[in-house]
Amino acid sequence: MMMRDAAQTLGNLIDKQTICIISSIDEEGFPNTKAMLAPRKRDGIKTFYLTTNTSSVRVSQYRKNPKAGLYFFDKRFFRGVLFKGTMEVLEDAKSKEMIWREGDTMYYPLGVTDPDYCVLRFTASSGRYYSNFKSENFSIDE
Repeated sequence: MMMRDAAQTLGNLIDKQTICIISSIDEEGFPNTKAMLAPRKRDGIKTFYLTTNTSSVRVSQYRKNPKAGLYFFDKRFFRGVLFKGTMEVLEDAKSKEMIWREGDTMYYPLGVTDPDYCVLRFTASSGRYYSNFKSENFSIDE
């Protein structure tokens, strides 16, 4: 095992990134990948919260098939981490208020209650970390 403390090692990598890559599965079973702003909130390396438009292609794909990938990379040190898991679309007021930030009206003009604003909650089940030209798989502890 290369990582002594996966939560700390990966948490440090994740917290320094401004972008993450998300993947969904389309109707034909192909992966669809997209760059997004980094998650607004994370609980360890198990749960991540992102904002997006309810009307987006990604949301409709996650509703049909919740299987998802989340990838973070540090280009300077050429290392990255892929998480496999599931994505839920949350539209309840509590979730939306939890990660709302001042300035979000630029994307969601009607504010925190904008019907085109929703929260994506990614729950990781396993992952793969790449660093120093080596990879290792890891599981996510409950």
